[in-house]
Parts: sequence; C-alpha cells; structure tokens
Amino acid sequence: MHDKQLTQAARDVLDERRRQIEAEGWTPEHDDDHYPGCLASAAMGYAQSATCQLSHGEPLEGTPLFWPWELPWWRPSTPRRDLVKAAALIIAEIERLDRAAAVKVMP
Repeated sequence: MHDKQLTQAARDVLDERRRQIEAEGWTPEHDDDHYPGCLASAAMGYAQSATCQLSHGEPLEGTPLFWPWELPWWRPSTPRRDLVKAAALIIAEIERLDRAAAVKVMP
C-alpha cells in the first residue's frame, strides 16, 4: 500500500512510530530489551487515557494500572494523540514479536 492510500490516522501512527525511534531513541534493539508485553502494556495505558476522556470527559487520574515505566515517561495528551501513541506502541510490540520469532527459526 502506498502512503497516498493510507488514511491520515494510519500516517499519523506510522509517523509516531518513526518519532519514537528517531527522537526518543526507542530503536528496535532497545525494544528487544523490554520484557514480553511491556510495549503492549504501555499501549493499554494510552488507550485507557483516551477512553476516560472520551467516555467520561475527564482525564485519567494518576498513571494507568499497567503502566510499565517510571512516572516521568507517562505523558498523556488528547484522546486522539493518546490513541496514536497506543497504536504506535502496538506496532512496536508486534515488531518485537516478529524479530523474536525470526531468531527462533534461524538455524
């Protein structure tokens, strides 16, 4: 699929994933150092933040239940932005799984 065929939402998620790597330094190698499910847990936190704002009109109080990192890394925003972050983190988790599976099947 060409970028022109992607929705704005999909482009924003891919841009966020690129930003995570380039601006934050969360490279694939760095992601591989996380325990399985860690990136998905962070994604759940951002999705939970968006849900609270969309469903209740109020931000999530404190950090999400499954937030895997230190408090300074918790940076919620608008519901849409939080969902973009969540989706990018899900991509990072899927990519981590794919890399781990590739290593297991290599002779």
